[in-house]
Amino acid sequence: MDKPQCVVILDFGAQYTQLIARRVRECGVYSVVLPYSTDFEDIQKEEPRGLILSGGPSCILATDAPRCDERVFSMGVPILGICYGMQLTAQVQGGQAGACDLREYGRVLMTVDQRDTGLMAGLDEQSYCWMSHTYQVLRLPKGFTSIAHTDNCPIAAMANESRRIYGVQFHPEVTHTEQGRLILDNFLKRICDFKGDWNMEAYAEMTVRKIREQVGDGTVLLGLSGGVDSAVAAALLYRAIGERLTCVYVDHGFMRSGESDQVVEVFTKTFPVQLIHVDASEQFFADLQGITEPEEKRKIIGRDFVDVFKREATKLGKRDHFAQGTIYPDVIESGNTKGSAVIKSHHNVGGLPVELGFASLVEPLRMLFKDEVRKLGLTLGLPESLVYRQPFPGPGLAIRVIGELTPDKVRIVRESDKILRDEIACSDLNGKISQYFTVLTGARSVGVMGDERTYAYAVAIRAVTTDDFMTADVAQIPYSLLNHIAGRIVGEVKGVNRVLYDITTKPPASIEWE
Repeated sequence: MDKPQCVVILDFGAQYTQLIARRVRECGVYSVVLPYSTDFEDIQKEEPRGLILSGGPSCILATDAPRCDERVFSMGVPILGICYGMQLTAQVQGGQAGACDLREYGRVLMTVDQRDTGLMAGLDEQSYCWMSHTYQVLRLPKGFTSIAHTDNCPIAAMANESRRIYGVQFHPEVTHTEQGRLILDNFLKRICDFKGDWNMEAYAEMTVRKIREQVGDGTVLLGLSGGVDSAVAAALLYRAIGERLTCVYVDHGFMRSGESDQVVEVFTKTFPVQLIHVDASEQFFADLQGITEPEEKRKIIGRDFVDVFKREATKLGKRDHFAQGTIYPDVIESGNTKGSAVIKSHHNVGGLPVELGFASLVEPLRMLFKDEVRKLGLTLGLPESLVYRQPFPGPGLAIRVIGELTPDKVRIVRESDKILRDEIACSDLNGKISQYFTVLTGARSVGVMGDERTYAYAVAIRAVTTDDFMTADVAQIPYSLLNHIAGRIVGEVKGVNRVLYDITTKPPASIEWE
């Protein structure tokens, strides 16, 4: 399969840019996110059939306001500007943007003025959209018309049909915009003329070919973490190069119940790679003794992982290429795109690919989001229980124990977590809660079990629903089920006499406790 036709999204720093990319792909169209400062020639190399200019936090009137290369407006491909992207489009094309008389934030009723054809085709005359702006378009550029308005925003959307350039002041990518998906679908299929046939089968075929071209007759070493991303990367690499793939699975001792066994089972039978399984739990526990600060725990676990992996890789001898399960949010959050902010350090292996002399780094999932990785895993034949397992941080249960780590504390979290997962799996809530787990809070309290006084730990249950993990609501678990789960945890997990339910949203809290 040839390179897929794509939409390029130029990122002006919006918190929703990744969400735009996901919504585009949900319409069956491949999307690529590039920083707004990308060279014009590099944008052209993507051969886009359409461009989307994202929103952003900057003031359009500022002297240092971010601007893309204005030649993109002469490429002849359809353009959709969103929020800041609309204001920039208006400015560049000779219109005017400025401060609103009344700023709009949140859910706003919008009236569509042109809904027979084009961007707003098929929309209701009135529907709610999601606004978040201090500035807006005050005067349309020549050749543009207003196609939607709100009470406080006379130009909520604009269009130049002959040049196929559009702008919306609101955010069609968020679920709060009731007909946002239809707007994006109109842009992609009516205006850009995409068929909407991009899928995981096509991605797998394309990526297998690219892996074979990159690797040639060489061998590949992959670090399996036990998580979904590295497992899917391993399955894809196995399809591409078979037994020339070697996987090293470093078991730090903080996996959930049964997960290490499942990893070994899948990659010795379903995908029979050369698998090196290293139980390094003693080293990790020893090095974490006395450590209570969360970030220090993470750093020690990351350091030890690299040390163990490096030791095992050296034992194996020369391998030509190094692979890892980097996904698209990791690329953006690691600051690996020009102009993007560094949000977190992603790669556990650090500089190992260079240090150990690998010819190249293979990242077959680099352009996929998490939901797409899961779909690809099913396409490749990975078991659903692995593909849809609960989200799990790299340090594992180590950051679900508040305070110092001991094998017994990890046991408490592992056993209580298994009870929670088993009960949710058997309930009507299975598949409806985005993430759920238990935390050993570190708090101890008095209790009575039988005729004896106890002084034992309190375990907290965390369960949330979310579309994108940027925000999260508390899952509404019935009290009867919570009562049953709490009874099982107290009755079956030694060292626990109290169970709490965390009812804090994100924000202000994070999803994980550490």
